[in-house]
Amino acid sequence: MNQLRSQLEVTVGTNDIAIANLLIFYSLLLIPILIFLKYKVRLIKDVVTSVLRMTVQLGLVGIFLKYIFELNSLFLNLSWIFMMLMLTNYTILKRSGLNIKKFFLTTAIGLFVSTIIVMTAFLLLLTKPVPIYDARYLIPVTGMLLGNCLRGNILGLERFYHTIKKQKGEYLTYLTLGATFQEAILPFMQDALKAALNPMIASIATIGLVSLPGMMTGQILGGSFPLTAIKYQIAIMIAIFVSMAISVVINLHLSFGKAFDKYQLLQEDVFRK
Repeated sequence: MNQLRSQLEVTVGTNDIAIANLLIFYSLLLIPILIFLKYKVRLIKDVVTSVLRMTVQLGLVGIFLKYIFELNSLFLNLSWIFMMLMLTNYTILKRSGLNIKKFFLTTAIGLFVSTIIVMTAFLLLLTKPVPIYDARYLIPVTGMLLGNCLRGNILGLERFYHTIKKQKGEYLTYLTLGATFQEAILPFMQDALKAALNPMIASIATIGLVSLPGMMTGQILGGSFPLTAIKYQIAIMIAIFVSMAISVVINLHLSFGKAFDKYQLLQEDVFRK
């Protein structure tokens, strides 16, 4: 039975999409553009720019990954992951409105540690590729982890620091009444973690009922048996959630030393000008 499944997974493939048909499919974008025109929503330029960027970026990535997968070099694989990590780190700080120079190293450490922990467990316990740095597993899974860590860290860091800034009086009251630093920031930490992780928890709770996630759908379209695709999807959802939780907590704690002065007051240069 296992041999039959393996043979079927090899022979069943995904139908290719003709470039001409894909270009025609782009015309569906006229629908939201017309909606924006009708209601005078100033998003047309953003939509066109974003779609063009997506097309160019994915096209280039497709070309690069073709050669990276063929060469399957440890150095190239790690270099590609390092590039993804740095870009993710920069985007997190930019989108959360924090000082990029001030926090770049601390958030990079948080992303690196969370990715290493989860990817090591994923490769050694589940997929067990040979070699262990096989690009087919290492790069796509790391990309999914970093992509979701990006979203979670933006929400967490933005919520924590902007809430403390807005509710400065409440934070100072905690300190004045004798609370330690950890006690004073606890409500803000709780709020930041909820903001960062609640969307992922909701996705996990409704997966399979409300949505069929991309990884599972892609594997099924690629010819994998549904049960195999489901097991991979369960694993990746756990991996994403764990990496998000680890990275958000580490990034918040590492940032405290740069964000607060010796009097435990929030410094003015925390936020990006």
